[in-house]
This record gives sequence, structure tokens and C-alpha cells, in this order.
Amino acid sequence: MVTNRSAPSATVVPILIYEDVGQAIDWLCKAFGFKESLRAEWKGVVSHAQLCVAEGAIMLGRAGGPYRSPRDENVTAYVHVQVEDVRGHFEQAVKVGAQIVQAVTDMPFGERQYTARDPAGHWWTFSQHIADIAPETWAKEAQATRDK
Repeated sequence: MVTNRSAPSATVVPILIYEDVGQAIDWLCKAFGFKESLRAEWKGVVSHAQLCVAEGAIMLGRAGGPYRSPRDENVTAYVHVQVEDVRGHFEQAVKVGAQIVQAVTDMPFGERQYTARDPAGHWWTFSQHIADIAPETWAKEAQATRDK
């Protein structure tokens, strides 16, 4: 198998579009704890970046051509990231100015989560395992609640 040190090693890597990639790098690293692994500039403008967290990775691209950054409430996708301490992560994100969509909540499927929107409008859900719940257990409870 060929490896490429210029590409993230994660199997699935979301690519998020930002108006200002350099600013996005700084903010995502400060607010959400990402680490910069690659920054590509063209004519003094950051056009591409790769960030990592644990075994995961994201890539950032610059808005332009067919690529647009989200600016409205029509969310069609968001990024889900596992963290070890969701409350501490939440506090750091709030301190840096993340817009909170959903505060820290214990979910019926064994996760503690919060969702935030970054300055470009992308939604992020950060999650911590708090219990081992069988999928069929919480799925049945969720269905029963919807059926009421």
C-alpha cells in the first residue's frame, strides 16, 4: 500500500469551504483543538489546509468558483468529532466565541454532546461516550416517543 505524507491518513475526510482559510485555521485550532498539519498558499492567500484531531482529519478549501461557504440556516451536513471531555471542550469553544446551537446534553444513545457553529456557518457536533447502550434499546425508545 502506498502512503502519502501530503494527505491525511483518515479514511473519510470532510472538506469544508471558508472565505478566509487562514482565519479558519486559527479559529478552529483555538476553539476546537485541531492541529494544523498542512497550509498551502498561492500568491499570499491560503487556499488549502489540513487539520487533524486524534485519528481524524479535515481539509479546508477557499471559497470561489463552485465552492461556497455556508451563510444561512440551510444546514445539509455537519461534522461529528469524538472528544474525551466534552464539557471542557465546550468551555473552550465558548471562551473563543463559538455560537452554540445546542448546549451540552446527555443523549439517550449513550453520548454527551454539544453543537456549535463556527464563524463561517459550519455546524460541528462534539461527542463523548458516557455509556454503552445497545442500538436496539435506544432506537425502540426513540420510536415509542415519536409514536405518542
